[in-house]
Amino acid sequence: MKLINLCNKVIEFSFYAIFLLIPLAIWANTSELFEFNKMWLAFGLGIIIAVSWIIKSIVKKELRIQKTPLDIPILLFLASQFLSTIFSWDRHISFWGYYSRFNGGLLSIILYIFLYYAFVTNFLNKDDGIFKSPLGVVKRFLNLSIITGVIVSLWGLPSHFGYDPTCLVFRGNLDVSCWAADFQPRVRIFSTLGQPDWLAAYLSILLPVSIAFLLENFKFDPKRIFKINRLGIFYSISSILFYTDLLYARSRSAILATGIAFIFLLFAYFYIKKVKFKVLNFTIPVVIFLLITFMVGLPFTIFNKFSYQEVKSRLSPPPSKTQVKAEKPAPAHTGELGGTDSGKIRLLVWRGAIEAFRNNPLFGTGVETFAFAYYRYKIPAHNLTSEWNFLYNKAHNEFLNYLATTGTFGITTYLLMIGWFLYLSLKKILTLIRKKEQENFFLILSLLASYITILITNFFGFSVVIVNIYLFMIPIFVFVLENMINQEKQLFVFKDKTSGSEPLANSRLSPFQWMGAIITVVVGFYFLFTLISYWNADKAYAYGYNLDRVGLYQDAYAYLHKAVLKRGDEPVFRDEMAINDAALASQLLSQKDVQNASTAAQTASTLSKEAISTSNDLVSSYPNNFVFWKTRIRIFYTLSQADPRLLPLALEAVRKAAELSPSDASIIYNLGVIEGQNGNVDKAIEVLERAVKLKMDYHDAHYALGLFYNQKAVDKSGNVISREFLNKAIRQMKYILTYINSSDTRAKEALKTFEKK
Repeated sequence: MKLINLCNKVIEFSFYAIFLLIPLAIWANTSELFEFNKMWLAFGLGIIIAVSWIIKSIVKKELRIQKTPLDIPILLFLASQFLSTIFSWDRHISFWGYYSRFNGGLLSIILYIFLYYAFVTNFLNKDDGIFKSPLGVVKRFLNLSIITGVIVSLWGLPSHFGYDPTCLVFRGNLDVSCWAADFQPRVRIFSTLGQPDWLAAYLSILLPVSIAFLLENFKFDPKRIFKINRLGIFYSISSILFYTDLLYARSRSAILATGIAFIFLLFAYFYIKKVKFKVLNFTIPVVIFLLITFMVGLPFTIFNKFSYQEVKSRLSPPPSKTQVKAEKPAPAHTGELGGTDSGKIRLLVWRGAIEAFRNNPLFGTGVETFAFAYYRYKIPAHNLTSEWNFLYNKAHNEFLNYLATTGTFGITTYLLMIGWFLYLSLKKILTLIRKKEQENFFLILSLLASYITILITNFFGFSVVIVNIYLFMIPIFVFVLENMINQEKQLFVFKDKTSGSEPLANSRLSPFQWMGAIITVVVGFYFLFTLISYWNADKAYAYGYNLDRVGLYQDAYAYLHKAVLKRGDEPVFRDEMAINDAALASQLLSQKDVQNASTAAQTASTLSKEAISTSNDLVSSYPNNFVFWKTRIRIFYTLSQADPRLLPLALEAVRKAAELSPSDASIIYNLGVIEGQNGNVDKAIEVLERAVKLKMDYHDAHYALGLFYNQKAVDKSGNVISREFLNKAIRQMKYILTYINSSDTRAKEALKTFEKK
């Protein structure tokens, strides 16, 4: 029937779009350029596939879901995500995912599992499947993946040399000026994936598959030197591009994952399969990769001395004595992009994740709530790192992230899903070896190697949209190649028993079928419209957010209210609108225009009420959302500049924030300052002493503590009444000048004033 064929075509091309467009999706005007747009595109394509599948089922008068070897682990994993969402600290975030990325929320997990079953059911159905050849299905999608990877690699490679196509598209300049100084692709490229580690994780998935196709199309023939076809040339180029970009991304976890994947491939191919080693078939690719490694270098200090740049510097003649001595460069940073070594920071975050699990062992803190979990269980030593004031919405370890946010049930089912797939696949491989079945053997091994790279990069980081898609799709590819999908068995079947046995080609749709199909299309369009509306609201929010950050509160006002009008149920929009209202109210009240004072006061009062009302609603609905409490502190503190009666409410908010994040030095510092401003000097000193213990190099905390010591040391007339507190105040200023900043002007002036007393 034509309608079924149309639905099949829509499903087919939607899946093509998933593998082709999602890695490339990027937009300049959204709050997050990369992952937000990839996730939204995935949701949109998922809706289109779902609508087509439902219409197809209505026409056939049956709904079938193909049975697969991973059904039980996948359904258990899905159940764990539902339960964790139900018992979550923040159900909104658990359902949607952490704002701006959304990957990892319950909705995205449902999408990935849906795509898993939509693919295997619609592409391989023996009656009306899109493809009849299982091998053709897998190879087509893998080749499409490699083509996309080549585009991504070619897009990202010039940025290492200072020519980023993204800047050309966004700004009209073929350079890297559109990126911030600490996000420079000349240091670590990221192409259209958004971060170097994400790009490297993606390429490490594709590289084993590309090499498998290369070896399939590359044979050494002594009589013809090299017997290589056009496909062999393409796969050679793709493999070289993937590896080169992987090195320029300088992701240690992805390079480690790639190395382990290659070891697995070699072991499986030569030891398990007992294949006779053909030197030139493998020597030539290995030599090429070693040469690329030598020229580009590795992000491991131990191997750097073998790179081209290091060898060149050692062999270069020393500068002549008459040569002008170059200025000594600034000390090199210890981390990948400066500051504390990323490995040390990662270990601290991991410890916080484990602590969160210990306190929430069964279902965790809730899907995607790691940001709040980590604030509450933050390791005090994190305050001594260069990223002490960063918000961590992921554990930088996918497994620990699931452990902390979904508890024992979540991590167990996640590991079961992974482990069961690896067990079944390897068991089937051994069976194929015993039966001496050679077909697709190396392609299967390459897919397993790709899957292993996902596990390793996820262990040292966290998944993104395209990586999670491959996490769920690679098992299907492997099961198809290993003939482990029994098309006679269904996980779920619903069939209209009154449909009769009339062939579909000769049957006509009943009015109920037409109505069902039309309703499905309407609902699908509604969901797509909702996605587009949400996306447009995000663009308005992004404009308003950025304008707020440069102090243009009046300009931001319209954009933020537009975002809330379009998507009033998104708390992040309302949170930013509330602080904008407060800042704008404070700005109006600080104006000295006597003629318009009455109007300004009335407008400021309206804005203040809206800000406070919005904040009240947010902290009431999401009491564990630490970010909303921080905003509430800013709201009341900002408004208190014009109305001091609101300062106690700021104190109340910061006390609650300190309960939610007892080890956060910045919150403890703010608590101390606001305690002091409320007249609680003794409490302020006690709290600030705690802040400087948490972070010994905290300049603002030491300075504020010195001021409160001085306040305690003198009376209202400025006469010294406690030499002990005065000495403490002096010591705080000396500490700043000795250990933090020797040229600090404020500390010098304060010290000079204190010492005169």
